[in-house]
Amino acid sequence: MFSLTAYIEAALALAHYDKLEDGTFAGEIPKLPGVAAFGKTLRVCEQELRSTLEDWILVGLRLGHKLPKLAGIDLNQNANGRMASHQKA
Repeated sequence: MFSLTAYIEAALALAHYDKLEDGTFAGEIPKLPGVAAFGKTLRVCEQELRSTLEDWILVGLRLGHKLPKLAGIDLNQNANGRMASHQKA
């Protein structure tokens, strides 16, 4: 399994979901600040949370933010062991 895929799966395993008073669902990954989503059903909420997580990772890597290590996976290092850096396109 690729590191990114494993990281996403590890993060989603930490997700917490709540059913709200109006019958919709809220989901969050507490170890990852700002990763939260809402949906009319639990399935939609799970899909939205995955999408939000993927965007959060991509933006974080692109901007050079230090991402938390999950399940022994450190996305902050590339294959050469150097920290990921921000590069302009």
